[in-house]
Amino acid sequence: MDFTLDFERPVAELENQIRELKQASHGPQVDLSPEIKALTSKVEKLLEDIYLNLSPWERTQLSRHPNRPHALDYIEKLTTDFHEIHGDRHFADDPTMITGFAYIGEQKFAVIGIEKGRKTQDKIKRNFGMANPEGYRKALRVMQMASQFNIPVVTFVDTPGAYPGIGAEERGQAQAIAINLEEMFNIKTPIISIVIGEGGSGGALGIAVADRVLMMEYSVYSVISPESCASILWSDPKMAETAANSLQLSPDKALELKVIDGIIKEPVGGAHRYPDKAIEAVKNEILSSLKELKKKSFEELDENRFQKFRQMGNLTLRAVEE
Repeated sequence: MDFTLDFERPVAELENQIRELKQASHGPQVDLSPEIKALTSKVEKLLEDIYLNLSPWERTQLSRHPNRPHALDYIEKLTTDFHEIHGDRHFADDPTMITGFAYIGEQKFAVIGIEKGRKTQDKIKRNFGMANPEGYRKALRVMQMASQFNIPVVTFVDTPGAYPGIGAEERGQAQAIAINLEEMFNIKTPIISIVIGEGGSGGALGIAVADRVLMMEYSVYSVISPESCASILWSDPKMAETAANSLQLSPDKALELKVIDGIIKEPVGGAHRYPDKAIEAVKNEILSSLKELKKKSFEELDENRFQKFRQMGNLTLRAVEE
């Protein structure tokens, strides 16, 4: 699917010119390679300039780009021998929350991801990436199974937030997330969580209490979406850009506040342009992080995990006081 964000249009225009030149250069009499090479260099330079100066709102748009790799893309291309697990043993299966066991390289993992879907019917099936309580219960069930057999856990976060519908609330949405937050501190195996697109509020945190929390370079992680923030503050979701700029959604800020532990660089132009390169970078980071985490005992992991999340609120309070 061809989709161009407003700030990408100058690049798209140059790329269209390159395509036209390539089509016109067919035949021995026409050699347009110098012009094509010059335009290609111009595209590369323009991409660098644009992506070095992205605003928080532009980053938010990038995190939602329809061509950006989703959780299923990472699972399909990054893992082998994936066996999906369904159901929460309470109510139903939530197709938004993908869970199962697979190998990444030579290492077996419990794999959990929130899937948004791409085409209309798939988006409806996946509830646009907003998990129900049974999704969080299913995720916890798999994490506890992994803990029992000492299998590391990796989670892929991409959600605007947990589903706030009446049915979800009646079935204990808040309780399901709260239990996940509590129980993830007791998982006796390394947990690695990666924000691959949007990380929205408790819906993201419900699978992101981890020993190592990472963000893709053009992802966002926030207590609230810009649209919801604008609706609350100004009663106007059209003020989302202003809200995004105030929320300071960049991974750099999250790293500064120690909300995350690292940033995974994306290819220049974003993961939606070069998905295979982005997925390979994620794979390398997962295996590298696990290598470090394996050096620690469960007691050390547990204490470090607890202290890391315990100190986040203190950091916020100190920032407010200053």
